[in-house]
Amino acid sequence: MEHRTIGELMTRKVASVRIDTPFKEIVQTLADNAVSAVPVLDGLGRPAGVVSEADLLRKAADRPDLSGLTALPHLEAWERARAEGRTAGELMSAPAVCARPEWTVVEAARLMEVQHVKRLPVVDETDALLGIVSRADLLRVFLRKDGAIREEIRREVIGRTARLGASGVTVDVQRGQVALHGSVADPLLVPVLVRMCESVDGVVSVAEDLKPAPSEEDGSPG
Repeated sequence: MEHRTIGELMTRKVASVRIDTPFKEIVQTLADNAVSAVPVLDGLGRPAGVVSEADLLRKAADRPDLSGLTALPHLEAWERARAEGRTAGELMSAPAVCARPEWTVVEAARLMEVQHVKRLPVVDETDALLGIVSRADLLRVFLRKDGAIREEIRREVIGRTARLGASGVTVDVQRGQVALHGSVADPLLVPVLVRMCESVDGVVSVAEDLKPAPSEEDGSPG
């Protein structure tokens, strides 16, 4: 089965800043490009970190409220140090959590989940920036047409397992939800088929109503 890669899904035209980019210029870059975060590049064009609106807002949160109406937030020492930063290098979240262009959606999504990040700079083998992939980019695989999903399952799942006893399986796809019907020669094949269907790009869920195929003995005269 062929999966869309991060290289296909990523945004190639990436707004970025340098380590020495000052605070106000970072804010302007975010506003000009309508983004909430940008990679921070070192002198060789490699992502050293990411600076986001959340990083910048620490400065606002650390400002005193002269009216005395708002309780000041308690910032940890590292947060206070970041809030006092003046350049991207001092404000950014580092190190940058990056992806490779050949990765699948699953690999990138798992890394985002583990690292609690919303986007990943995409780098080549020299760690130079190629693009950036966001949660929204990963979700684009679920815009795939039902017909394309159905044909891939017929070809790559049912077709490849036909000799194992899946030739009697039919597939229907509605809004990314896959339904398998028919019969299989071996019940142990059912979880394999379900797992393979789940791995197809664009699949939301898989349900099955598969029965054991009648054996030759069942159909023979007594």
